[in-house]
Order: sequence, then C-alpha cells, then structure tokens
Amino acid sequence: MNLLSKASSPYLLQHKDNPVEWREWNSETLKLAEELDKPIIISVGYAACHWCHVMAHESFEDNEVAKLMNAHFICIKIDREERPDIDQIYMDAAQILTGRAGWPLNAFAFPDGRPFYAATYFPKDNWKKVLTNVAEAYASQREQLEETANKLTQGIQDMDVMNFDVTENTKFSKTDYKDFFGGWINLIDRENGGFKGAPKFPMPSSWLFLLDYHYYTKNQDALDITTNLLDGMHKGGIYDQIHGGFARYSVDDKWFAPHFEKMLYDNAQLINLYSKTYQLTQNSPYEKVIRQSLDFIKNELTAENGGFYSALDADSDGKEGAYYTYHFDEVKKILTDEEFKIAESYFGLKENGNWEDEQNIFYKAKSINEVAQELKIGQNKIKKDLEIIISKIKKNSLNRNKPSLDDKILCSWNAMMMLGYINAYKALKDESYLVAAIKNADFLNKNLIDEKLQVYRNYKNQNASIPAFLEDYAWLAQAFCHLYQVTFESGYLKRAKKLTDIAIEKFYDSERGIFYYTSAENSDLIARKIEINDNVIPASNSVMLNLLIDLSHFYPTSNYSDIASQLASKIHQKIYKSGPYLANWARGIGKMVHGQVEIVCVGHKALEKAQELQHLYFGHAVYMGENTKIDLVKDKRSTGDLIYICQDKVCQQPIKTVAEAHEILKNL
Repeated sequence: MNLLSKASSPYLLQHKDNPVEWREWNSETLKLAEELDKPIIISVGYAACHWCHVMAHESFEDNEVAKLMNAHFICIKIDREERPDIDQIYMDAAQILTGRAGWPLNAFAFPDGRPFYAATYFPKDNWKKVLTNVAEAYASQREQLEETANKLTQGIQDMDVMNFDVTENTKFSKTDYKDFFGGWINLIDRENGGFKGAPKFPMPSSWLFLLDYHYYTKNQDALDITTNLLDGMHKGGIYDQIHGGFARYSVDDKWFAPHFEKMLYDNAQLINLYSKTYQLTQNSPYEKVIRQSLDFIKNELTAENGGFYSALDADSDGKEGAYYTYHFDEVKKILTDEEFKIAESYFGLKENGNWEDEQNIFYKAKSINEVAQELKIGQNKIKKDLEIIISKIKKNSLNRNKPSLDDKILCSWNAMMMLGYINAYKALKDESYLVAAIKNADFLNKNLIDEKLQVYRNYKNQNASIPAFLEDYAWLAQAFCHLYQVTFESGYLKRAKKLTDIAIEKFYDSERGIFYYTSAENSDLIARKIEINDNVIPASNSVMLNLLIDLSHFYPTSNYSDIASQLASKIHQKIYKSGPYLANWARGIGKMVHGQVEIVCVGHKALEKAQELQHLYFGHAVYMGENTKIDLVKDKRSTGDLIYICQDKVCQQPIKTVAEAHEILKNL
C-alpha cells in the first residue's frame, strides 16, 4: 500500500495498492524530489476513465514497471477533477509537444514542476522505453532538458494570452450578434445532429446559444438545428434507454455507440438544455428524457445529504459497457415472445449483436408508429409494453455488477446539477425537483462554504480540503441567483452577490480585465491559467460574464456591468471564428445587446405568478419579488397581486394576470 491510501479521491484510492510508490501533489512531495534530485512523473486521470484503467492494469500494477518508476522518479497521481488547475498546465504541455491531449495524461518534470515531456496513453513496452530514456536523459543531458523545460513553461504561460493588455472596451451591436451564427453553418451535421465528425460530444452550451439566438432573432434554423441534435441524442445509444442519463460522448458520428462513462456535469447541463428546449417547444419526448435522466441522478448519483456524486465508470467486470449491453439471447430470456419482438424492432437488437463482441446497445432504431405498422399492433399497446420491457431489463440489471461510483462531491458540478433541477422544475412544474435543488443548496452552504465564505472544491468523508477555483465560485453564485428567482428567498440572492464579490477580489485582474482560474494565494504552480474556451464545460470566464450580467439587474449600482463589458471586449476579434468554443460567451453578449426583461411580481401571489411565468421560455428574463431590497422593487409594494414588466429599469403599467404577461413578453 502506497501513500495514496490516505487520499480522499476515489481515483487516487484506485491506485493505493499499486507497487508504484505514488504520492499526492503537495509541497512535501516536491521538496522530496528536490532533495533526491529526481524528476517527477505527473500522472493525471479520473475514476471513470476507461483508458486510465487500461494503463493502470498494464503498467502501474506491474512490478517490473513499478521498479523502474520508483528507482528513477518521484511519482505523483492527480485526479484531474479535484485538481483541474494542475491538469490544465500539463495538458497544455502535451498539446504543445504532441498536438494531442486526453487522459491518461503523463508528464515528466523537474522537481519545481517545469515539464520537459508530456503525452497521453502508453502501452506497457512503450512506457518502459520512455521511463528508461527519460531517466538516462535526466542523468546525462540535463542542460538540454532544462532548455526544453524553460521553453515549454514559457509556452504554457503564453497560451492564454490574447488581447488582455488592450484597455479599449469594445462594444457589440445587435448586428454583431446576428453575425455570430454565420460561422456555425458549415460545422453542423444536418443528418444526425450536432457537429460533423466523430467522436461526438454533446457540448450543451453550443445549443443553449442557438436557443437564445432563435429567441432573439426568430431564426427558425437555429431552433431546428437544436431540436435535431436533441432528437438524435435521445434516440441514440449515448442516451441510456433503460436507466436514463447520458454517456460522456459517442465514438461514432450517429450518437450510437457511447463511451459508457456517465458524468454528473454532462447530465446536469443536458437536463438543463432539454428543459429549456421543452419550454420553447413543449415536445413531449423531451419531458420523458428529463424525467428519466433525473430518476437516474436520484437513483445513482445522489447522496442522502443532498450532494451529488461525480460519475459512474465506463467499465464493469473489467470490460467497457458490460453493464449496459446485452446478447440477443439474454434479452430473449427476460421477455415474453411478444415483448421480445417489440424490443427487437424498437431497440434495433441483432442476433449477432449491433456492436462489439456480439453485444447489443439499446437505441431507438424505429419509431413507435413504425413498430406498430411492422408488427400489426396498436401504438398504445406498444407504449405500455415498452414500459414493461424497460422495467424487466432494468430489474435484470440488478443481477449484474454495477460500474464503480466516483463518490466525491465537487462544488461546481453540484451547482450545475442544482441548475438542472431548477430548470426542470420550471419546465415541468414538478415540486420534487425544486425540493432537490433546495436540499442541494443547503448541503453546499453547510459543507462547502465556511463561516468566512471560503468555498471548497471537494467533499468526501465529511471533509472539504481543496480551496475552490473560479469555476466553483462562478457556478455556485449562478445557481443561487437562479434559485432565488424560483423561491424569492432573499438569502440565496445575497449569497450569490457575496460569492461574486469574493470571486472578483480573489480572481479578477483589473488591468487585463479578465479572471484567473486560481487565486493568487493558492497558486503555487508554474503558471496561473486563464480559462477562455467553452468546451464540454463552459469556460469559467464566460460563466462569470453571464453571472455578472444577471446580477447587474438586481444590483445596478455595483460594478458588475462594467466588469462584464470589459470581459466581453476581450473576445471581440475571436468570437466570429471560434463558433462553439465561445458559445457561452455569445450567450452573455446576447443578453448585453438585446437586453434582459426584468419581471417584478408583488402581492400575496407574487411567487406563484413568477413560477407560472417561468414555465415558458422568455430569453433571459430575470424575476424579482417584493421581499427583496432591490431598487426596482422598492416602489412597487402593493396590496394587490401585480406583475411589472420592465426593460432597462423602465417599467410598463402593472398587469394582473399571467396570461396578460405572456402576451406582452411574446411581443417584446
């Protein structure tokens, strides 16, 4: 047993019995490397990562490999989800050196952290050669490695630099915003949905931008592209047709064969996306996806204390996808003959398998109408039988070994899931979803925020140990801001403001007009990174942009609007050609140029009316109640139940009914 036995991360604990003398990243480990004059190996992965498991089994569990690693290196294991700050730096190193990035990530560095080599997965024999060659080079070619390390470190430090030193505050116009969509057209897969090529990642912020774009510009194509993607995903194997929830990505271009790991952050954002699209379209299949996915979250990723766990592994029984895929005859044994015929047709089951090793992935191969015509059975009966079929297969799953659970709780991912529950509540009016969001907020307030409002990144075994990053503050404040709007509990709004103010104090560079990912007092790494590009998770700077714009309506005398303008100006030249990778920035700019509607509800039924209004999608309207000390609300206290619709803090005459408000909002 190595020193990882003391770790809290489930990923690190997976390696506690390796013969490799793994250590955690800390000052003591780096000091030891310096004292022994040994280079460090920084091996980064996460608990649900299939290829991380492969390399672990091939190399890190092998005594011969471990002997090489222990003799020549100080070996450090990193959970990239707990320490994204470290992961970013050495991922940049791999990108610069090899043009590729991914996990497992393996970097070699001097004891002070300067890398001189980095790459991803290595088969065992290749890894042994790399270890031998690096050890020899460190002993005999130190000057050459120092030169490489210095250049590489400079490259890592320079990667994020754009036009941050430009003080000009460039403004966007509605015409600029309309032009954003032009760069997307050639990237879209019109047949299968999403972006062209494989593998296919969901990229939820991209489609949330297109929803906004449709709302602001009335461009029907933007909405059609989004619904085509959502249809392709929920019909494909990337969506778990039996248990609900989404896998991390599809290895093909048709959303068919997933990489089977299920991440909290993907599901949180996709539930949010399906909820918002349902608000716009009232498309009933989306309601089913939302409910099934939240059942999955409740059953598999929710702790009793209200926190949300991080992920389910891709593997079980040493094989990827073993829990989710079936042989043809296995399904036959579970179902009646008639049920099996329906399942075979609807889910596209093949006698020799529709995937690898004669296994079948469940996906919606045909519509219920097509199955009804093929089998000469009524559609209502097929719908009822499908519920029975899914129930039987789900019950059979109880006899299988489940994928392992990564049960650490991460602040930003929990805030994303809280937002998912909030938006599902808005869309479906299911009170249990609001209850889950409030329970999670209470958990985070109690366990990941201390009395000085220091936020922590992680929680495991009743312990929070890692100071939070910008991502955590931004998502948490955003979640509290939205929770206020569906509860009118002013404490949530006050907490959102306080966390935002602390984030500005800790992370904001006022000279450059941008936020760092790490705070100055907690950054002991070779580079202080700046997150710009929106990816599977939006960049923390773009989350801050949207948060600041929202909060500026509640606190107009703050400097939030000015900081947001400075932030937006930094990507002025880049946004037209970066498309999906600045999608969340584009969402914020949409709010800025088109404005946000402010809806003030007063009277005994204020909350009831605000909740009813939020059932439909009205761009980025913000909602305020009279129990909050907000300038826009102060002069609107009333004994009657009234709704004020305002723009730029100028309000129309109050109205009494939600129906009237709907009509006005539709025409704004």
